[in-house]
Amino acid sequence: MQTLTVGLAERSYPIHIGRGLLNRAELLLPHLPGKRAAVVSNTTVAPLYLDPLRNMLQEHGVEVIPIILPDGEEYKNAETLGLIYDALLNHRCERSTPLIALGGGVIGDMTGYAAATYLRGVPFIQIPTTLLAQVDSSVGGKTGINHPLGKNMIGAFYQPQLVLADIDTLNTLSDAHLRAGLAEVIKYGLIRDLRFLEWLEQNIEHLLARDPEALQYAIARSCENKAEVVGADERESGERALLNLGHTFGHAIETGTGYGAWLHGAAVAAGTIMAADLSCRLGWINEQDVARIRRLFERAQLPVIAPMLNSSSAQNAEKYLDLMGLDKKVLGGKMRFVLLKAIGHAVISADVPEALLRQTLESCSSHDFEKNH
Repeated sequence: MQTLTVGLAERSYPIHIGRGLLNRAELLLPHLPGKRAAVVSNTTVAPLYLDPLRNMLQEHGVEVIPIILPDGEEYKNAETLGLIYDALLNHRCERSTPLIALGGGVIGDMTGYAAATYLRGVPFIQIPTTLLAQVDSSVGGKTGINHPLGKNMIGAFYQPQLVLADIDTLNTLSDAHLRAGLAEVIKYGLIRDLRFLEWLEQNIEHLLARDPEALQYAIARSCENKAEVVGADERESGERALLNLGHTFGHAIETGTGYGAWLHGAAVAAGTIMAADLSCRLGWINEQDVARIRRLFERAQLPVIAPMLNSSSAQNAEKYLDLMGLDKKVLGGKMRFVLLKAIGHAVISADVPEALLRQTLESCSSHDFEKNH
């Protein structure tokens, strides 16, 4: 097991990464002082991991309140969030009752937001069971739900007390979700860790094959990068926004195609290629750099072409621009993009000529949805 720390003074917390961690009660019990906990999961993950977790905790005198939600990005909304509140109120959960998120990014985000808002704040623990959640969404305290007009537009910064990343849970992860997680792993190399990117270029097939040592290294290196960024900029006033490489385009894909049609990581992959293309058009990286990035995503079996959101190129660009205008990084009415000054060096820029942006939207979108999804 490796243990990293997200350094936030009195709100610092550990990230434990390793195999068989769901069986290690000593990692969880110090964070369950009231001997009662609510475990939020979904219809896919709960049948796999809820009973072993519940049995272990009950053996140590902890009562478990299970809250099972439907599975999918399309359920990351206010209606489903209400199911968590209903269960907490029906069981008369108190401020000392921690919420444990057992699942992927959707479960983690919704459970965290419920924890931030129920009784104005209760303890929160992350047990991420997807690669994407283990390397990204479980760390850093971003919580929230989607709105029909925009992804993650309603939420709060609310840090967990503990992140428990058990690599064994990836054994039951679908190939599509594993690949989706790799998009966020590659992101860290592109924005700030060139050596890690070079390692990924040498080991991407090992990750696809679920080699445990390769997965542990990639998860730990990703969490190290994110922990450093979050520790320096918890509320995304500066450097933390760099973690959104590909997300402005990617969130537009998710919203425009309907939540759940594209996995988040798949949309981020296509969005990252768009960001690289735009960076090239600005003269910051060259065509060989873009080709290098595209090759890595292709080897990871991730999409490198975004879907058309309208029938014509002009209407497609307008739809993307409209959706990206709702991005959380918009400041003073101007869209801000995370782009690449070089591979391994990302920047935030609002000075993007619309003509170049439209060229990127046109050249990186296609009606060939099935082939590229």
